Amino acid sequence: MPPKRVKISCEFVLRSSPAIVYQFIAEPDCLIRWFADDCNILDEVYYFEWNGAKEAARIVEDYEEELLKLQWEDYEDEFLQFSVYRSEVTSATILEITCFCDKGEEQEETRFWETKIQDLKRAMGE
Repeated sequence: MPPKRVKISCEFVLRSSPAIVYQFIAEPDCLIRWFADDCNILDEVYYFEWNGAKEAARIVEDYEEELLKLQWEDYEDEFLQFSVYRSEVTSATILEITCFCDKGEEQEETRFWETKIQDLKRAMGE
């Protein structure tokens, strides 16, 4: 039996506007600057490549400057979701990432996203 997968969410504070953050989570040319080695979109499916491994994810929800939810084609119960919003208290832009990982690997997954967000900040000029 495969290990149980769990859903996790991480929030990150960014200085860029929601419009710019959305561009970097939704556009292939921007995604390859921080998230994947290669990325293309065809018929509402993102095709990602990392170190030669390929994954496809269909767009489930897409609200410009607010949300991008992708359903992984090889994992029917799993998705990757990017939510972008402004903090009501500080007016900072918040990027919330929801994804799945093996049970017991939550800290590793969080560290992975922390590293990716540092790459994103550099790509956005923060």
